Amino acid sequence: MTEQQNRWGDLTGVSLTKGHGTGNDFVFVTDPDTQLDLTPELVAAVCDRHFGIGADGFIRAAKTSAINPGVEGADDQWFMDYRNADGSISEMCGNGVRAFVEYLVTEKLIDLAEGERVQIGTRAGIKTVGKTETGYAIDMGPWGFIDGDAARENGSDATVSARGLHTPRPALSITMGNPHTVVMLGSDGKLDGLGLETAPKVTPTPPEGTNVEFVVTEEIEDTIAETGETTIGAIRMRVHERGVGETLSCGTGACAAAAATRFWGGEDAPDEWLVYVPGGTLAVTFVLGPDELEHVVLAGPAEMVGKVVLV
Repeated sequence: MTEQQNRWGDLTGVSLTKGHGTGNDFVFVTDPDTQLDLTPELVAAVCDRHFGIGADGFIRAAKTSAINPGVEGADDQWFMDYRNADGSISEMCGNGVRAFVEYLVTEKLIDLAEGERVQIGTRAGIKTVGKTETGYAIDMGPWGFIDGDAARENGSDATVSARGLHTPRPALSITMGNPHTVVMLGSDGKLDGLGLETAPKVTPTPPEGTNVEFVVTEEIEDTIAETGETTIGAIRMRVHERGVGETLSCGTGACAAAAATRFWGGEDAPDEWLVYVPGGTLAVTFVLGPDELEHVVLAGPAEMVGKVVLV
């Protein structure tokens, strides 16, 4: 075996697929029974943009029964076994779920027509994904304040320093099943001038790390629905993902950024938001879930790009 083959380990000769959701890109592999040894070093090598395939994350399509034995219906349910580009395991990825379902459809592992839904296992719980005309919509579940009442009362619970900002900025910590820290900036110039090739510094330091979203509000015209006038909010966002770096998009980050902006906007803030990221546009909607908690629905496109076999 050559040194290069040694590098790819269990993935040597395995067919991998590259796909993305609004520029947030992933490498996919089908491994229902989790027989492949996906070490952090192997995943990081595959995701390397110069010496590997290149991606923001690595996703294994496994059966829930192989990840969490004993779960009801696990034998028939697909599980998104997600890893960041550095090989670390992450709880959730909103763009990843959409792209994962598109991968399952493309590989004929599931059938999903427009208007139909499928349940996907993740480390942040089961997510329901529906096929839309232009992509997929996911019930991401409830959002929440990581620091609870203190964050709600003060409007912020952390400060963030980043290249391009002269002073630390107040921030709000939001959970979407994974941690986020959202910073509001005053102008597009501040947003565009950030140097996110360097990880922002968050104080106090989150114990499990965090994704950091920087946002500015955008103007958008009111739309007229059948029931009358509906206001839609809009923000622009850039994000530094833990274990990855700056990415063109982050689905859970878009949800967290919309949740924080909506909270700061007060009672009159809208329930529907457009989130403009460097890789495209995502839609975020706040709805009352079956558990009587406020859920976040994330919608956007996803597509597969091509296949590769490591040699």
